[in-house]
Amino acid sequence: MPNLRSRRGFVKAAGSLGTLTGAAALGITSAAPATAAVRPRENTDWSVAVVESTMARFPNASDVGDWEYTQGLYMYGQHLVYERTGDPRYLTYIRQWVDGIVSDNGDIDYPLESLDSFRSGTVLLKLYAETGAEKYRLAADNIRRRLDSYPRTSDGAFTHDTTDRRHQLWADGTYMVLPFLAGYGKQFGESEYANDEVTSNLLIYANHLIAPSGLLYHAYDEAGEQSWADPVTHHSPEIWCRAVGWYCMTCVDVLDILPANHPNRPQIIGLVRTLAQALARYQDRASGRWFQVVDKGTVTGNWTETSSSAMFTYTLAKAVQRGYLPARYGQVAKKGYRGVLDKASVGEDGLTNVTDICIGTGVGDLAWYFARPRATNDMHGLGAFLIMNEQLIGF
Repeated sequence: MPNLRSRRGFVKAAGSLGTLTGAAALGITSAAPATAAVRPRENTDWSVAVVESTMARFPNASDVGDWEYTQGLYMYGQHLVYERTGDPRYLTYIRQWVDGIVSDNGDIDYPLESLDSFRSGTVLLKLYAETGAEKYRLAADNIRRRLDSYPRTSDGAFTHDTTDRRHQLWADGTYMVLPFLAGYGKQFGESEYANDEVTSNLLIYANHLIAPSGLLYHAYDEAGEQSWADPVTHHSPEIWCRAVGWYCMTCVDVLDILPANHPNRPQIIGLVRTLAQALARYQDRASGRWFQVVDKGTVTGNWTETSSSAMFTYTLAKAVQRGYLPARYGQVAKKGYRGVLDKASVGEDGLTNVTDICIGTGVGDLAWYFARPRATNDMHGLGAFLIMNEQLIGF
């Protein structure tokens, strides 16, 4: 796996493998603590519990980690909790994290060489709207301008990175960049371009990745050079849960911004419905969660994964609330919600633990996905958990 070194001196694996090198430094463990004991749900605000526990584990916001998509995902989720609770400590913590990376003139101390590095831009949009501090807009401008020269496939979609994956589309990448771009366009008067670009990318990705089941293969290699690429279609062989989850969340989040009369809006809603039908079909009846390889739940070695289950639950609930899906999908979402909450507990130290979260993962075969380590309190899971929980409160 090629490595990139950021200007801040952190080493990360390229693309969505960034968390592999940082898990130990963040205090993420590979198994649930033996002392964990579930606290009664009716007495627990799980969003607040996760945020308070994270801030207790990392009193200095910089210790959460660098400008990775996982940290940005978590901070975005914490901002949702701040919006609901109004607790100023939550906002201060987010600003401290961003301010340790973004200079007063908007320079981001991290290379913008993969779609992963754009995800935290959504936090910049939130902070600018909240504070009006110009540095956050300038930093968002830098990300937006980077897209003007960012590599694309021949049919116009943003590729996963600018180096060894410059010919590849990963379903993950949609969530890394498209909600930011749509939000930037709405916030700063560039909606016509942004909405066309975002929906075009979603449709191109779907064209290459959609499977007969209605789910999405993990990745596509336009060059057809990767060992995992089908010789005819060039897509990867398996349907990895979190890749599908990223794409699902992108669709419903972009629909919040897309005008009702946008010509591509019906197609995006159609994709949500197609994905929802498949998710309902492949939900684990026993746990309410979804499997690491979504469509192969009966295969020995598969396991239910928490972050993607939170993403699917969020997507289904939001789509029902927005009227994109019939009300019956609300029951699928509620079952998923209960399943995800079953993976949350409060330990004897009073801190929350969220378990069975797949760590950062590249493209591979069935055995590769089955063998990925399962972490506790990995930021993929904490961020997705907060986003889900804030959507499902009162659902």
